[in-house]
Amino acid sequence: MYVLNDVAYANSYNIDNIKVKEIKIIVELCMLVTFSNGEKKIFDAQELLKYPVYEKLSDYNIFKNAYVEHGTIIWDNGNIDISPETVYKISFTYEQEIAM
Repeated sequence: MYVLNDVAYANSYNIDNIKVKEIKIIVELCMLVTFSNGEKKIFDAQELLKYPVYEKLSDYNIFKNAYVEHGTIIWDNGNIDISPETVYKISFTYEQEIAM
């Protein structure tokens, strides 16, 4: 099930055209991601650090300065990015925000 434009759909959402709408850094290497289908998920970038292109994300100053451009998460002034489909696939379901 997914919700898009305040309408609930029973079938699965085709993620081929999914985009990231918004991100919020939660803690080091984790962020809350809002997708174009209305879903919110927790993205943990820890697994990415094993790939050389993402090693710089271990520097919290780089990770926390992530931004969204054209539906994609970008870091390091455009030198690092990740496809929204990948973020969607490897993220965890998010139920509700906990007040801290």
